[in-house]
Amino acid sequence: MMSEKAFENKIKKFLKEKGCYFLKYNPEYFGIKGTPDLLICCNGYFLGIEVKRETGKPSKLQLKKIEEIKNAGGIAMVLYPSGFEKFKKLIEELCNE
Repeated sequence: MMSEKAFENKIKKFLKEKGCYFLKYNPEYFGIKGTPDLLICCNGYFLGIEVKRETGKPSKLQLKKIEEIKNAGGIAMVLYPSGFEKFKKLIEELCNE
């Protein structure tokens, strides 16, 4: 099973290849707990991605932050390795708009 860190690195590599800007969010430095792991700008679209290994579970606070991003017009989700191909298609669509 892929570790969360290995999966995150796979996502970041793909985002770099597509020319997307991203920031690995660390609440220890920025101080806002629950914020998604990756904050992304892709062709003008804002995405918040909470990275989880296949058996990982988001906290209630993480789910709340995801809803806040969606309510503000952004794209946000919990991303598991099993959903990576669908995520890649989403990013490719955003890059081509």
